[in-house]
Amino acid sequence: MTVLDHKGVRPLMKHAPAADTPDLSAVRLNVDALLNEFLDRKAQIAPGSEMTPLFNALRRLLDSGKRLRPQLCVAGWHAGSGQGDQSAVLHVAAALELFQAFALIHDDVMDASDLRRGRPTAHRALAAAYIDGGGRRGRAEGHGVNAAILLGDLTLVWSDDLLHSAGLRPKALLRILPLVDTMRSELVYGQYLDLLSTDRLSDDVEAALRVVRYKTAKYTVEWPLRIGAVLAGAAPDVLDACSAFALPLGEAFQLRDDLLGVFGDPAETGKPVGDDIREGKSTVLMALALQGASAAEKHLLRTMVGSPDLTDDDIARVRGVLEGTGARQHVEKMISARRDAALAVLDQAPFPTAASAALREIAGIATVRQS
Repeated sequence: MTVLDHKGVRPLMKHAPAADTPDLSAVRLNVDALLNEFLDRKAQIAPGSEMTPLFNALRRLLDSGKRLRPQLCVAGWHAGSGQGDQSAVLHVAAALELFQAFALIHDDVMDASDLRRGRPTAHRALAAAYIDGGGRRGRAEGHGVNAAILLGDLTLVWSDDLLHSAGLRPKALLRILPLVDTMRSELVYGQYLDLLSTDRLSDDVEAALRVVRYKTAKYTVEWPLRIGAVLAGAAPDVLDACSAFALPLGEAFQLRDDLLGVFGDPAETGKPVGDDIREGKSTVLMALALQGASAAEKHLLRTMVGSPDLTDDDIARVRGVLEGTGARQHVEKMISARRDAALAVLDQAPFPTAASAALREIAGIATVRQS
């Protein structure tokens, strides 16, 4: 793999010391290059041209990701004072991105979502490819769902393949495998908790936060950061600081996502506004609104949230309650408080200065965003 600089031109130093500030844009370029090379190799040994729609759907999904988890993995490696060639940690970071792709593909099937990152979701794209290939239109939707489930499964297998071919020394691989297994299990737990709470509106903020912690905070921030640090051979105090930083930041990241799902600009988020309302997602935002709502407002929320046929005017009425009860403003304060808590950890964390600087940058990216 040719490791690129932040402009995608000059080779990076293969033995850059950990004191160098991690270049987050270079992490993205390098991970993208690894993923493209990996998929090219897989395409060469695929059983035939029939597999092309699967590869196309996955490449479209991977083209526009934020690469937050890979960036955190590499930042964790620097936080653990990693030294030497970054190739292995970049391969692990790329494997995490493939695992994220698996999760998104299945999540979109479960939510029956039409768009992801402004493009048709995998099951919609595969349904369209089925029709283009001569398949019956009446069977296209079922085909697309079934094909997307298989694609998600395949992407999960490939994430493991990439992890095991990362060039890690056996002892290093053995150190991170338990963390990877826990990350995968906790994501599924979080998804199931989310599934259980959907269309069951509750004013229990702590229950909603529990979903956030398992579905997003631990999976998106804590485990990628700790995996990178463990690869570097980090001491226990470093790992503790990683978790102390990661959990509040991960919660803030998901709380921002919840706000964007209701109040975001579809041109920026890549998804129709109000999908969370139509699906009946039992978010912290909704729990807070129920706590502060009048009897009439509670009736409106319980009647409308979770109805798939809501009009734009209906969505606007629900949004009005979320604004009027102060729920939106409360969530903004929760985001700020959690971001500040994460940043305060960095003031005392036993990380190299450059690693702390990279994590501060990530904290800003994760919590002040429009998509």
